[in-house]
Amino acid sequence: MHYNCLIVDDEAELGRMTAEYFEMMDVSAYCVESGEACLAFFEEHTADLILLDINLGDGSGFSVCKKLREEYDLPILFISARQSDDDVLMALSVGGDDYVKKPYSLSVLLAKVKVNLKRIAQRNTAVETPASHAHTDSGIVLDPDTMSVELFGKKITLKAREYALLACLYEHRDTIVKKDTLFDEVWKDSFYSDGTLNVHIRKLREKLEDDPNHPKLIKTVWGTGYILETKGLV
Repeated sequence: MHYNCLIVDDEAELGRMTAEYFEMMDVSAYCVESGEACLAFFEEHTADLILLDINLGDGSGFSVCKKLREEYDLPILFISARQSDDDVLMALSVGGDDYVKKPYSLSVLLAKVKVNLKRIAQRNTAVETPASHAHTDSGIVLDPDTMSVELFGKKITLKAREYALLACLYEHRDTIVKKDTLFDEVWKDSFYSDGTLNVHIRKLREKLEDDPNHPKLIKTVWGTGYILETKGLV
């Protein structure tokens, strides 16, 4: 069976309450209480996105996220009472897409979920922009059909979000792209944090740059955004 949202939370009452609220708002949801149950869920069911707690009775949500990322490319939003920046950065670095701190507002959480569901529904059209088909003398060729980029003859496969982010940077290549623009065009909303964007930029650099710590292609403009520099690369 398919659900819009899988909730993984060892606070059973909170998980059920969240699922019931989502159902009332026409978002199908299913709740499990452990990492093992989460992984078992996907043996028989599917989901568009996951709300994943960090502290689970049988382990860490971080470990569960790593295992999920080995097979699935779907939005994973961490939900946790842990408040430190280190926890947020860890959640994003292991593959999380966002971090929602408890106690959360059900209406705000629902809004985040609906934005992701809308983005999923529009994913194909979101990445099939004129810029996605661009083929110039910059040494960069983007292929929306395979979610890949050819960089000076080397083909590199990207995840959907990585591809959309690179396509946006390419559309505005050699000019500064503000963070707000990236959130609007790639994530289609403003709910996400700078940390989410930073992690995805870092993942792109690890795949595209010779030295990700000293990028020559995707450069940071501190306090503003990023720039994809293609001039002089050929």
